[in-house]
Amino acid sequence: MTSPSPDTATHQPLAGVRVLDLTRLLPGPAATRHLADLGAEVIKIEDPGPGDYARDMMRTPADRAAERPSLFFRSLNRGKTEMRLDLKRAEDREALIELIRHADVLIESFRPGVMARLGVGWDTLRAANPALVMCSISGYGQGGPLAKAAGHDINYIGYAGMLDQLASADGTPIVPNVQIGDLLGGALTAVVGTLAALVDARATGRGRYVDVSMTDSVFAHNLMAFFAVGTRGKASPAGTDLLNGGVPCYGVYRTADDRFMAVGALELKFWQVMCDVIGKPAWKDSHWSLGQRVGGEEARAIRDELAALFRTATQAEWTARFADADCCVTPVLRMEEALQHPLFVERNSVVQENGEPVQLALPLRFAD
Repeated sequence: MTSPSPDTATHQPLAGVRVLDLTRLLPGPAATRHLADLGAEVIKIEDPGPGDYARDMMRTPADRAAERPSLFFRSLNRGKTEMRLDLKRAEDREALIELIRHADVLIESFRPGVMARLGVGWDTLRAANPALVMCSISGYGQGGPLAKAAGHDINYIGYAGMLDQLASADGTPIVPNVQIGDLLGGALTAVVGTLAALVDARATGRGRYVDVSMTDSVFAHNLMAFFAVGTRGKASPAGTDLLNGGVPCYGVYRTADDRFMAVGALELKFWQVMCDVIGKPAWKDSHWSLGQRVGGEEARAIRDELAALFRTATQAEWTARFADADCCVTPVLRMEEALQHPLFVERNSVVQENGEPVQLALPLRFAD
């Protein structure tokens, strides 16, 4: 078993809940890690042999020398116990069903239909435990035209219309290094669905089957594009809407040292404070809330001037200049910088061993 997240030993709202984890790679293990961090007993069940592919993903020479899996795997599977079952073998299927009789939740991420073909589908498992909650995480859902199709995060966010919104000024989509479909669409949605079904099962004695489509989940959160379609008939290209670069008060600006500052002075009061800090009082009334056209000529002109202004000083200089100004202008940090920032250090958001960050902690703080 890997170490749990800090601050969870005395705050375990899911203590006594037993979860069987038949997932691998990122979405499912991230979901069950949240449950483990919240106190659930999570049993990770892998195939014999190599097991979860994540064991070798980004594995370093130091990991190999220590005969340990990668940090990727260790982080996603902290706080879990491990066992191996070959579900193609009858005796191992029986072992799984015996575990089911004493479990509260099973989470799996096989392609739709695989569990049933192996003889351990929902009908079989709920017969063994009528109060069981079973959650299936898949790319496109258990039914529908793409149910059996393969995919990865970039495919899910592409279908959901979100990758189109993650675009540079020329409209070219970027490849995000944050797995929106896997983590938002898969892990967090699975946690919400599982806990809701578990509450219902505890109240009624009847289990529930939860079908999580990562693409559906991303689609349901693509709100700004949806609002644009509802009001203007189509999603907004980069630089033409309130929250995608169409106003100078909300955007990212390059600094003299080729770093960046994030400007979130969306409200008029913040914009006016910012104008004072940068010595541009004439801009105070040039704001979308006062009639400036989003994506219009004035907005573009001020954005260009502001971009030139930010290029006159380094990120550190701008950060110092805005340190005491209440206007939502902050540095764009790299991860290695964020790990050392007081915001995360003082809130115990980073788990360290021998002075090195080894885990990102549960992002919840409980109080009596």
